[in-house]
Amino acid sequence: MSDNNGSSPGWIDEHLNGVRYGLEATVIAEQSSPYQRVTIIDSLAYGKGLLLDGCWMTAERQERHYHEAIVHPALCGAASIERVLIVGGGDGGTARECLRHPGVQQLDLVEIDGLVVELCQQHLPSIGGSAWSDPRLRLTVGDGIAWVAAAAEASYDVVIVDGSDPAGPAEGLFNRSFFEHCRRILRPGGIFVTQSESPEAFRQVHIDIVRLLRQVFGHADPMYGWVPMYPSGWWSWTFAAVDAPRYHRPDPVRAATVSAGCEIWSPRWQRGGFEAVPASIERQLASPEFNIAEQG
Repeated sequence: MSDNNGSSPGWIDEHLNGVRYGLEATVIAEQSSPYQRVTIIDSLAYGKGLLLDGCWMTAERQERHYHEAIVHPALCGAASIERVLIVGGGDGGTARECLRHPGVQQLDLVEIDGLVVELCQQHLPSIGGSAWSDPRLRLTVGDGIAWVAAAAEASYDVVIVDGSDPAGPAEGLFNRSFFEHCRRILRPGGIFVTQSESPEAFRQVHIDIVRLLRQVFGHADPMYGWVPMYPSGWWSWTFAAVDAPRYHRPDPVRAATVSAGCEIWSPRWQRGGFEAVPASIERQLASPEFNIAEQG
């Protein structure tokens, strides 16, 4: 990432595999936690945003592309949504979208890095919105992997993994042991979802996540959308369930409750996202070979 701590905008870039993904912006806060470097920027195009270790995470005028997509297919498809768990998600956007559903009675948000929460509450308050003051939200600064391992069997209706790329503090969120614990703590009729990377910039990681989730849960499908500030702009979220692919069938009452306030998500958009599987990825998903996601 470019060093730009001055008052005038400059280019701030994420570098990945010989490509730069950048915004013209000013760094307004930057601190290092025990886990990572946390940077808050103010960009000309997308407003204020967050980077972790120089990688784009979210921005005020981009976040709905991501947060609406990861939340509503799960919360509109699960049999019940009384208890929801978010692992990661320290910017508050996923929690905000979950709490738009009145059926949610308790939302546990477990974020490993308290500095992310602190800086996002201070500089990006619109992303978390009213979630931070909602009495249904229980924020824990701690290890989400340990939380899932210790949680009681069948204790959540929906489990959402809103982590960064599979490196550093998020590395353990992408392996069989963690996914099996997530399955264990789901109630009957529950849904699991994780962000599953760019099918272009992280092709093999994406393929491995989907195939492994199909092995662990029985039903798992990627949904494709776009987050223009992310590497390649093309992103995915993979939904999984044990009993049936119920994430394909949004409850019309729940959908009507939230869709009018959405910028991106709707039942129609969701159908298109699940159908938009490129032919080459469809062929790869049928292959039995695994790479990194099988480890752990």
